Amino acid sequence: MTPLRPGILHTLAALARGQSLARIRMNDAFRSKTLQGAVMDVGGGRNPDYFDYLGKDAEVSMLPVDAAFTGIDFEKDPLPAADASVATVLCCNVLEHIYNHQFLLAEMRRVLAPSGTLIGFVPFWTGYHPDPHDYFRYTDEALARMLSDAGYRDITIEPVAVGPLLANFNTIVLSMPRALRPVAYLWYALWNRLFVALRPESRKRNPLGYVFTAHA
Repeated sequence: MTPLRPGILHTLAALARGQSLARIRMNDAFRSKTLQGAVMDVGGGRNPDYFDYLGKDAEVSMLPVDAAFTGIDFEKDPLPAADASVATVLCCNVLEHIYNHQFLLAEMRRVLAPSGTLIGFVPFWTGYHPDPHDYFRYTDEALARMLSDAGYRDITIEPVAVGPLLANFNTIVLSMPRALRPVAYLWYALWNRLFVALRPESRKRNPLGYVFTAHA
């Protein structure tokens, strides 16, 4: 299945619908990822919109695991799957809410089949958003070390929507009237492009978040 391919019009429409720029850019980055086989979605709810952007092989089956409808505690409860039984694990906007995140990383590693893939996202420049808690913001260095310590290999970490003006926009966009968000984005995006061109080091310092992949 071919994933959705958002462009500028999609971005503007998504902003007007109430999505944050970080969410839009995360979805955009997922266009290059493909779900395979048995897929466990950790903490994503029942039908998250990022499924529409991920590629899917013909034989994909979904197992959503979320505290809202299973009562699982990701800090201490085993994931509901046998060892090495899942081809793909998704973990999007979850790790920052988990204090005992190494336990969850180890559990996701346990259920992944040999050469299985973990696909995830964590925010970086974003406001406090408890669900029910909000503990951490991770750098790419922290993510790489955490994943390596949990036994993953072939780790890839990609920053999304880099630059200080986009970071500023993302922190205030949800406080703006929805009708103004697309116009404000165009202004911020223009000046962000200019700033990053003049200060290229700001790209590494100011991502909205990181998409990461790793293998069992």
